[in-house]
Amino acid sequence: MSFDLEACYTKMNTGKVLLAYKGSITSELITNILGVVETKLHTTIARSSVRKRIYNVLVESLQNLYHHIDDLPTAYNGSFDVNFGIFVIAKCEDGFRVSTGNFVRKEKVKKLNERLTKIRSLHPEELKELYKFVLNNQQFSDKGGGGLGLIDIARRTDGNIDYRFEHYDEDFDFFHLEIYILGS
Repeated sequence: MSFDLEACYTKMNTGKVLLAYKGSITSELITNILGVVETKLHTTIARSSVRKRIYNVLVESLQNLYHHIDDLPTAYNGSFDVNFGIFVIAKCEDGFRVSTGNFVRKEKVKKLNERLTKIRSLHPEELKELYKFVLNNQQFSDKGGGGLGLIDIARRTDGNIDYRFEHYDEDFDFFHLEIYILGS
């Protein structure tokens, strides 16, 4: 079965969706979305600590989309603007979910998968140490640590991150990241 972008987006839109978007990710869009989400969070969530974690995770997620989006597969050229990505913020049973998705070139999949696997394997204290290391050295560790944004997301969510790569074609996979923030 081949990858279906519309079906993926529909599946991401489960739960009580606070905000969903599919299209070009720009710095102006991120600024606007963060303003809208901040307002929605204040009216939806009583605990400021939960609001803050959701907001910070969203900032990191959107920055990851903006800075790491690859070009589009040929079939989508002209259908979407450059920097195409999707994201959804939704209330789920025991908290909130921030989901993102974007096309990734095949040659980047292995390294990204290794980084995420490593990050997910670390305990909170180890994540804190890796975060400090990357922050101070501006590079990846020899142990295969990931980018600062992914480490920060894992720290703020106690590692409640799921991801998958869906085959699209010989050049691209679709990267889907789901981040869970517990609390209400």
